[in-house]
Amino acid sequence: MRIAVFNTKPYDRRFLTEANAAFGHDLHFLEPRLEPATAALAAGHPAVCVFVNDTVNAEVLETLAAGGTRIVALRCAGFNNVDLAAAARLGIDVVRVPAYSPHAVAEFTIGLLLAVDRRIPRAWARVRENNFALDGLIGRNLHGRTVGVIGTGKIGALVARSLRAGFGCEVLASDLYPDPALEALGVRYVERGELLRAAEIVTLHCPLTPETRHLIDAAAIEAARPGLTIVNTSRGALIDTAALIEGLKSRKVGAVALDVYEQEADLFFEDLSNEIVSDDLFQRLLTFPNVLITGHQAFLTEEALGAIAATTLRSIADAEMGKLLANRVDAGRIAASR
Repeated sequence: MRIAVFNTKPYDRRFLTEANAAFGHDLHFLEPRLEPATAALAAGHPAVCVFVNDTVNAEVLETLAAGGTRIVALRCAGFNNVDLAAAARLGIDVVRVPAYSPHAVAEFTIGLLLAVDRRIPRAWARVRENNFALDGLIGRNLHGRTVGVIGTGKIGALVARSLRAGFGCEVLASDLYPDPALEALGVRYVERGELLRAAEIVTLHCPLTPETRHLIDAAAIEAARPGLTIVNTSRGALIDTAALIEGLKSRKVGAVALDVYEQEADLFFEDLSNEIVSDDLFQRLLTFPNVLITGHQAFLTEEALGAIAATTLRSIADAEMGKLLANRVDAGRIAASR
C-alpha cells in the first residue's frame, strides 16, 4: 500500500524502512508535519502515517478523505490529536501503537526521577567546569519514601513494580482497575485525592482525557505534601503549567521532571537552538534549578522504535487485506477499559 509518512526524522526512516522489508509497502517519507496546509500532500495515498504532534482534525481528515486516504496510522500510543468522530463520519480507520515498549518509558521515568532527585544534571554541569564542590547537591534516598503512581497500565505497572520491589518504596496507586499482581507486591490502591495528599513523589502514567486534563492543578498542588516531586512521562496537559510554576515559586513543589509539556507541539522534535522561543511558561520552567525537562524522548530506544515501525506497518497491511484491526482506535472502548 502507498503510505504518506508525515513528520519524519532520520530515525523514523531507518526503522520504518527496516521493518518494511517484511511488508513491501510503498513508503513516501515527508518532512512536514501533517496539518491543514500540508494535508494535500497525501493525495493518492490510501494510508497516512503520523506522529503525536501532527494535526489530524476534521479539516485535515476531510482533505485526506477527498484524496483517497482510508486509514490513518499513528506511530505512537496517544490519539488525542485526532478527531475520531470526524474520522468515523468519513469512513477513515485510525490505528495506533498501544504498547510498543513499556519498558522504554518506564526505565526513562525512573531515570528522570533519580536524575532530578540526586541533582545529577547540576553535578554534571559543575564537573564540566572543574567545579567539584558538593554544596547544593544533597539528594534523598528513594528507599522508604512514599511514591504515588497515577495510572497502572503497562507502563505505570512497571514503574510501580520497580519502585516497590527494586527500591523499597511505599507505593500508592490510582487506577479504575487495580492490578492484583501489584497488590500482591504491597502496592496499595487509593483514591486519587488521598494519593496526592500522601505521596512525596507522584509519577503520571494515565491517558489524556477530559477527566484527566490538568489533573495536577492549583488545588492538587495545594493539597499535596510540601516538597512534592512530580514526574510526567505521559501527556503534557495532565499538568497545569501555570499552576506548576506557582507551586515551584511557593516551594510547595520541591522538584519536577518532565518529558512532556502541554504546549510541546510547537517546540519538541525540532532544533530551535538558533530561534527565539516565545513560550513564556516553558522558558520560566527552565529557570528553576529543581526542574529537569527532556524533549519527549522516553520512547526513544532501538527496541521501541523497531516495535513501533513493525506494529504500524502490520496494521496497515491488515487494513489492506481486510482483516480485523486489532489496534484500531475506538475511543469509547478505550475509555471503558481504563
